[in-house]
Amino acid sequence: MGEGRAGARLMLVGEQPGDREDREGHPFVGPAGRVLDEALERAGIDRRDAYVSNVVKHFRFTLRGRRRIHQTPERVHVAACRPWLDAELAVVKPQALVLLGATAARAILGSQIRIGRDRGRPQPCDLAELVTLTTHPSAILRAEDEDRAAAMDELVADLHGVGTWMAEHRGS
Repeated sequence: MGEGRAGARLMLVGEQPGDREDREGHPFVGPAGRVLDEALERAGIDRRDAYVSNVVKHFRFTLRGRRRIHQTPERVHVAACRPWLDAELAVVKPQALVLLGATAARAILGSQIRIGRDRGRPQPCDLAELVTLTTHPSAILRAEDEDRAAAMDELVADLHGVGTWMAEHRGS
């Protein structure tokens, strides 16, 4: 399940727990979590003010020796876990909802959504006043060295835009 307080103005939703998150039982505490924390800090957003969760609640993997290697969840996994995400959304009632990565974005906004085309832009959705999507922090970890800084800057810019929107809509 996710973590944060009910009534958080911001909700961040990723794909699924990673290996470390699955073992520890907390979202975004592994390498992708460190990237997210840095991006949030650079964007001026305190993670403690956000609710953080995933669309799929279990880690889908294949075993390679002793290592558990990530596998993208299928639609059946997203559908099976959707009631939990819907319950979290109903309790949190975020003002802003940020979908991290294609799996989360497509689970909420539909299969037509594209990260490259739609990231950083408000999307029509009744789950929050502002619904937007951006790159998943794990994509930055997988980026080529020469592309990593630019990818991180784009994530920070997207989150900064959310932070700015939230500051402008503090009382609504």
